Amino acid sequence: RLGSSSITIQDILTASQQQPLPQQGYKCVCCCRVFPMLWSVKTHIQNSTQEGYSCKVYYRRLKALREKEQREQEAAACPGA
Repeated sequence: RLGSSSITIQDILTASQQQPLPQQGYKCVCCCRVFPMLWSVKTHIQNSTQEGYSCKVYYRRLKALREKEQREQEAAACPGA
């Protein structure tokens, strides 16, 4: 299932909320490279293995962990469900 999940702009923004942003640009949370536009970060993540980085794996894993955490929180909120 890890291979089928796609990284969205929202995933990138959610991951970067914990990181201080530079004056201009968006930072890849995995490799810390800064890009001028959000779409350029997404392109970098999608092509990271070709560039020698593992950012795509990192964001997929992070997304899977967040989804698991959300499911666990929902289950705790509705124990009878």
